[in-house]
Amino acid sequence: MNRRLFLGAALAAPALFRTTAAKATTPVDVELILAVDVSRSVDPEEQELQFSGYEAAFRDPRLIEGIMGGPLGSIACTMFTWSDWHIQNTVVPWMHLDSPAAANRFADAVANAPRRTWLYTSISGAMDHAAKLFGQGFEGTRKVVDISGDGVNNSGRPLAEARAEALAQGIVLNGLAVLDKTPTPLSLAAALPPLDDYYRNEVIGGPGAFLVVAEGFEAFEAAVRRKIIREIAAVPEAGPEIERFA
Repeated sequence: MNRRLFLGAALAAPALFRTTAAKATTPVDVELILAVDVSRSVDPEEQELQFSGYEAAFRDPRLIEGIMGGPLGSIACTMFTWSDWHIQNTVVPWMHLDSPAAANRFADAVANAPRRTWLYTSISGAMDHAAKLFGQGFEGTRKVVDISGDGVNNSGRPLAEARAEALAQGIVLNGLAVLDKTPTPLSLAAALPPLDDYYRNEVIGGPGAFLVVAEGFEAFEAAVRRKIIREIAAVPEAGPEIERFA
């Protein structure tokens, strides 16, 4: 009898584990990943403008209202910085945002996140890394990656490959292109496409994907606030594919 009970318990254990694992997944309206460029083209002052922009966005009552206005009234969000193809660092782990206090805790974490600068710009590496981060304790009705940067892909595998694989997983890729006002050598500028065109044609993708353009890092705060508010909307609005902030 004891042996039969032991075998029965052993057989039931996998099913019990699956049930427990399923219950551990928290449903949210959106799983949102913030991927922030910290390549060498982003100087310390500009990097600080990026981080302070994200911090201010998550303290904004309009954004908090948007978070709580969805069908489930919550989102999950994480932030990582990226540069070379192999350099992606989580600076704010996944957090469940379902109240003003939770949103402000996320903002506090952004404020206290380390500031580092690396070398190259691997948007493909950022996409590949982001695609692996979903499903870690949360299940969103939408999966969104918010990629901000000021340069084109110059490290890692072809961007088109990474983009196609992310889109095949049902991930929406939105972009925040920062048009750096620092003069670019004429020879280099002639070889590069306009960054806003590049992000529109090569980076963003998926249902309702859009691009926000900041005309310099000084416009980053307004741009990122608008972008996140639009991303977390209960019913994503059919807004313009490109919005600009100066």
